[in-house]
Amino acid sequence: MTTNKKSAVFISTAFWLLCVPSAFAQQSASPTFAEHVAPIIYDNCVECHRPGSIAPMSLIDYEIVRVWSSVIKDRVQRRTMPPYFIDKTVGVQSFEDDRSLTDAEIATIAAWADAGSPRGDISHMPPVPVYADAVAWTLEKDIGRPPDLIIPIPDPFTVPAGGPNWWMTFYSDTGLTEDRWIQAFETKPSAEGYPVVHHAVTSMEFPEGGGGFLSEYALGKTADINPPGTGQLIKAGTRVNWNIHYAASPDGLDRTDRTRLGLWLLPQGEEPKHKLIRSHMGDNEDLDLPGGETNIRTDGYEFLDKNIRITAFQPHLHNLGTRQCMEVIYQDNRRQTLSCADWDFGWHIAYNYKEDVQPLIPKGSMIHITSWFDNSPSNPWAGDSRNWVGFGQRSTDDMSFSWISYYELTDEEYAASVAERQAQIAAGSD
Repeated sequence: MTTNKKSAVFISTAFWLLCVPSAFAQQSASPTFAEHVAPIIYDNCVECHRPGSIAPMSLIDYEIVRVWSSVIKDRVQRRTMPPYFIDKTVGVQSFEDDRSLTDAEIATIAAWADAGSPRGDISHMPPVPVYADAVAWTLEKDIGRPPDLIIPIPDPFTVPAGGPNWWMTFYSDTGLTEDRWIQAFETKPSAEGYPVVHHAVTSMEFPEGGGGFLSEYALGKTADINPPGTGQLIKAGTRVNWNIHYAASPDGLDRTDRTRLGLWLLPQGEEPKHKLIRSHMGDNEDLDLPGGETNIRTDGYEFLDKNIRITAFQPHLHNLGTRQCMEVIYQDNRRQTLSCADWDFGWHIAYNYKEDVQPLIPKGSMIHITSWFDNSPSNPWAGDSRNWVGFGQRSTDDMSFSWISYYELTDEEYAASVAERQAQIAAGSD
């Protein structure tokens, strides 16, 4: 499960208009920053919007928030901030760590901005959150300890200003002397390197051969916690293979990076019931995105030869992507939409299903991934929208697939899980 903390964001880009004008109908006074707005801002925004972090302005001080109040109102009403783009009108609607604002919180901010952004009584101001540094481990507070193992790339790598895209392969020894199971992981570019790390994908190389995919980081990604009862095996003597895509910094400066991978391990001797798998599904590399066109659709399919339980859905597109949906096509040709999410290239978000609604998919089914793209002047992420765009590794190329987290079920486990789910539904708990 990917931890996308509710307290983790507030940067610039687009929410649906969804406001509840009556939220303060019974209040005689307008909401104030100190009593009503600061708690929302501090809980949801300042982890990114603070000095030394990644957002373009700090939202810790009242005067700065007041200056930006109309922009903040616009972003929260259009539901682009905090970034959590799952479509709440279709498919599964119960997720872990949903960091989107509630209707009441949005109404509070809108009413405050409309009233002139009053400060209020500063004695009601909550304490300002304290963060260790801009590259602190997101999961350290959640799990209650720092990573058990930190694996950096071997040496710092400098990306020159104005340079080309770089695709680098690095190898790091883990130093592990015994087999262990991974509970959670987090990839962190260095503070200076953050603007130039497009993605960092890691895989494991076991001493006797084999290993496989480990983790994936891209812009806006935080961390991954494996669901209870699951884990990933990392063996003694494992070597980590890094595939990192660097791109020149937009600020025109040389940037030196030393990306790190932090691993939290299950207790020694503990073995999970299921091995968690993360993989692409529904890849479509035959992309045809003509210049000047909007609402371009692509489709990809993945046949399942085993029963699976899906724990997370994470769209993956590039600059021109606007939306992605995942559905299952059963053997009898029934179709069921599992999830849809709008897309913003600055935020690679994994949407983690709560355990009681994790999709149970029988073998013989097909996962269908549908993506939409906008290669027109109306898309601010498009470069020169007169140009055709196809599949490729650069940010200016595009992709279309989903990262899916899941584990396999035997026929007996699948039947038992379905029976349990049906009992939940009959009891009205789902």
